[in-house]
Amino acid sequence: MDASVVIITRNRKEELRRAVRSACCQAVQLEVLVIDDGSDDGTSEMVRSEFPTVRVERSKVSRGYIFQRNRAASLAHGKVIFSIDDDAEFSSSNVIERTLQDFSDRRIGAVAIPYLEPLRDNQIRQAAHDAAEIWVTDRFVGTAHALLRGLFLKLGGYREHLLHQGEEGDYCLRMLEAGYVTCLGSADPIYHYESSKRSFERMDFYGRRNDILFAWHNVPMPYLPIHLVATTLNGFAHVATRAKHPFRMLSGIMNGYRDCARRWSKRRPVRASVYRLHRRLKKRGPLPLRAMEADLPELAVQACGAEGARFFSQI
Repeated sequence: MDASVVIITRNRKEELRRAVRSACCQAVQLEVLVIDDGSDDGTSEMVRSEFPTVRVERSKVSRGYIFQRNRAASLAHGKVIFSIDDDAEFSSSNVIERTLQDFSDRRIGAVAIPYLEPLRDNQIRQAAHDAAEIWVTDRFVGTAHALLRGLFLKLGGYREHLLHQGEEGDYCLRMLEAGYVTCLGSADPIYHYESSKRSFERMDFYGRRNDILFAWHNVPMPYLPIHLVATTLNGFAHVATRAKHPFRMLSGIMNGYRDCARRWSKRRPVRASVYRLHRRLKKRGPLPLRAMEADLPELAVQACGAEGARFFSQI
């Protein structure tokens, strides 16, 4: 089996139904795996009743999205994991088939699938600029991406102490350090309907905290002090312009520095050349793979093994 669709959910039974239905309607054979993060609204029962072919794994207590995404990777059977939020859906039956074809180079470790947010605007994000090139980007968003499961497990998955927010960019940088890139996708978009149940206070806190931790874990010297200063100032700018939850943001910044001190021995920065390449992608936007090949590190891991080699030979 080439693909597994993973959906992490907690107490969003009605929204989840739409996401699962769109996954079950895909044109290729796949596994659909729902991870119930401690719901108490009958989520697991609904899925088992209405979607008998879908696999459900329920945690008795909530452990959070990052923990559950790592858990899902260890439970899934597909070579490629597709992850969407429970408040999203595939817009057509061909999204997964087309995205599998986007893994056209063995250096591609993840695909950022096009998506749009109908409740905000009709702008499609993460779409490849044209079909003639492989467009490399610095990260993907959690609700619209596919990644190589073997590579993800080899690199240790997401950092679970981040808890919420920012794990995708951190993983993409570590993946780049290993010689693999994230490319923009060419499939029909995923629709992301931002749930009214989202906790923006939580997002503000962990967003600021994890910006600091991202720098601490990944940025090499001599760039670290400058990066930390810029990140802190940007955090204060968010506080000034988004006054809805200013104390949460400020608390997130302070907690970020506190957790840096606690994780002093865990710091494993990427190479300076990889950091510069990542910054180039972030500042200038996506670049064609052929234009940056000279800057790419050699593949540092053979994470996909024989199964991965067969997968790439088939697409």
